[in-house]
Amino acid sequence: MPKEDYLVTIGLEVHCQLRTASKMFCGCPVRYGDDPNTLTCPVCLGLPGALPVLNAGAIEATLLAGLLLGCSSPPLVKWDRKSYFYPDMPKNYQTTQFDLPLCLGGSVPLYDTAYPKDWQKKIRRPNHAIGLTRIHLEEDVGKSTHHPNHSTLDFNRAGTPLMELVSEPEIESPEEAVAYLLSLRQILIYGDLSDADMEKGQLRCDVNISLRPHHQSQLGAKIELKNLNSISAIRRAIHHEIDRQSSELDRGIPQIQSTRRWDDERGETALMRTKEDAHDYRYLPCPDLLPLHTADLLAAARLRVPELPHQKRARFVASCGLTEYDAGVLASEKAWADYFEAAATGATKPKSIANWIINDLLSALHAASLPFSQNPVSASHLRELASLVDNGTINGAQAKEVFAELFTNGSSPAAIVQAKGLEQVSDSAFLDDIITQVLQANPDAVAKIRAGNDKAINALKGQVMKLSQGKANPKVVGDLLESRLNA
Repeated sequence: MPKEDYLVTIGLEVHCQLRTASKMFCGCPVRYGDDPNTLTCPVCLGLPGALPVLNAGAIEATLLAGLLLGCSSPPLVKWDRKSYFYPDMPKNYQTTQFDLPLCLGGSVPLYDTAYPKDWQKKIRRPNHAIGLTRIHLEEDVGKSTHHPNHSTLDFNRAGTPLMELVSEPEIESPEEAVAYLLSLRQILIYGDLSDADMEKGQLRCDVNISLRPHHQSQLGAKIELKNLNSISAIRRAIHHEIDRQSSELDRGIPQIQSTRRWDDERGETALMRTKEDAHDYRYLPCPDLLPLHTADLLAAARLRVPELPHQKRARFVASCGLTEYDAGVLASEKAWADYFEAAATGATKPKSIANWIINDLLSALHAASLPFSQNPVSASHLRELASLVDNGTINGAQAKEVFAELFTNGSSPAAIVQAKGLEQVSDSAFLDDIITQVLQANPDAVAKIRAGNDKAINALKGQVMKLSQGKANPKVVGDLLESRLNA
């Protein structure tokens, strides 16, 4: 059967490092980039007799994530030991949560701007949300680095608070998986819970995928994909796995529950191991940590609930006069939204500010390979530039020139206009002389306009602008031309 004859079912397990000062069960600092094995202690190294202490800030942050995603939280939660051996897990078990996690249920909305750009006009389920099964809190492992003849272990990351968000098996395509991840990332950043940087390992994802014929109600065998370290890799890996599974099913090869590794260079998956079930991990309640009542921490988390991306987008449309598209683009990154609000404060036309950010600033940053955090144009300078256009001091073409200079050296727009002599000319006496020259040089165009061909006036406007070296105020030019031609 063609792959279109199979139903694709995808679930995601997303691991997110929380932004906390210290680790989950000890006081070691959480930092990125320190020398290997310098941020450790007996607790995160799993030395005998070392006892864990709960990080209340990490628990509150996880409860806040649950509030942002519409989860419920049990009044009593506990921690468990998940037994397995990995070289980068020094205790040979992970302290996590099994049957009483911090958050249950909820969902992740799929924002239109979170889909891949080549898919945003082909969204099959607009305004859809993917259900969550649970969010639980655990500790991260260390980091293994494999060299040609040996491996090294860095335990700096071991014990970092790690939030795991498990989706329901409701995702239907690689593109929905991308939208889920990027929408979730937006919400986590809006909540100030994490930087969610995949390059730094702060956001990691495992994909569970299965195929079944359309007439079959039972889900197919679940295949888990590992080693996915970028959004583009996740999309490619799912597409490959759909092709691989459908091809094998067509040839009568049954799928076995297993874990496969994604090889990004070769663009294919490879079998790692058959998949364990929950009982294989031999979960047991952690004897070193008492169950926890969540009421007080949940109340504190409620005080930290921010405006979410979809709420901000709706406010930008209602209060600032933005289109749905512009509002969606700006709200898709918290830094962009914050910058827009700062620049639009006191502006006469917030829509103009949005246009400058989306059409000019973001393009200039991309061309210069600069992250938004290194944006050289202050919000106040962008507001000033838009104001110079709105009040007629400079025209659109001059504004582009000012913006280029502003992006390069950071001077104020007014200073750039003055230094370059770019003030727009609205003096009717000066423009009348130029208009007289243009009308005398173009008697045929004048005759056409007076005969009813209104479009011919645009050519005359262009010549006036050219003779004024681009400094003439286009609106004043148009008014003066119409007045002269109708006389």
